[in-house]
Amino acid sequence: MLTKKQINKIDTLRKEYFEVAIGKAQLLKLISETEVHEQVYNSNAIENSTLSIEETEKILLQIDLDRYVSEREIHEAKNLARVTEYIDNNAKAKELNADMLLFLHKILISNINNDIAGRFRMGDEYVRVGSHIAPAPSQIASDLEQTFMTYKADTSKSIVERVARFHLDFETLHPFIDGNGRIGRSLNNYLLIREEYVPINIRFLDRQEYYKGFQEFTMLGKTETMEQILYRALVNSYHKRLAYLKGFNIITLNAYAKSHKLSHPNLINKAKRQTIPAFMEKGVWMIGDA
Repeated sequence: MLTKKQINKIDTLRKEYFEVAIGKAQLLKLISETEVHEQVYNSNAIENSTLSIEETEKILLQIDLDRYVSEREIHEAKNLARVTEYIDNNAKAKELNADMLLFLHKILISNINNDIAGRFRMGDEYVRVGSHIAPAPSQIASDLEQTFMTYKADTSKSIVERVARFHLDFETLHPFIDGNGRIGRSLNNYLLIREEYVPINIRFLDRQEYYKGFQEFTMLGKTETMEQILYRALVNSYHKRLAYLKGFNIITLNAYAKSHKLSHPNLINKAKRQTIPAFMEKGVWMIGDA
């Protein structure tokens, strides 16, 4: 459960964002477009892709790489980018339901494994994640419906708590043979954008804590770790957008520390906790300097 202070912080940042975003749709569009390769890199890296963030960006810009990369990894990058862009452009207008899940999965897995693209597990198609064996294919439809119902029913909880629980339930169900993690992280943004919050980026650097969140949920039914991951990611996203929307000078946290005669390690610790308005961009901590 988030603290009251954390919930109030999200509400305050969201309100400020709405106020300064007026008349700046083009800038917001550019920010979203430049984030696609970072979201693709991080989500694929969590699933053991070997592509670097620079290579991911080159693939999406159709620039030749300096080394051989498998066709699968190229399709994984391009397909996830299409999913990300589709969600950015359509989440507000189209409800998230089972049919939309299948549509997004077909985009994600096309040209990788067309036999399983756009369909749930069926028959004897069982899967496991670590030591967790996902529910039987025959349970997917009812469990997925329950996942949606739980999300919609938890209106008294904060958006972060609701999305965190949805993500944990979805990944525990693992309705697809392949692509569950990437689709699940994309669905986080579908839900956030649909409810007029900004999209988030779960970073590869945080993967161990991310895995811990699933382990705690599977073994103990706890959601706190995942909630904190999503909370920091959402605050990070607001900090970035506010810095650009306010026209601040965007500099590295290291440069900021030097110019303001502050401790860089101390600022890094605060940035990781999101207690200062710093944000991660291409793997580097940045901040808006007024």
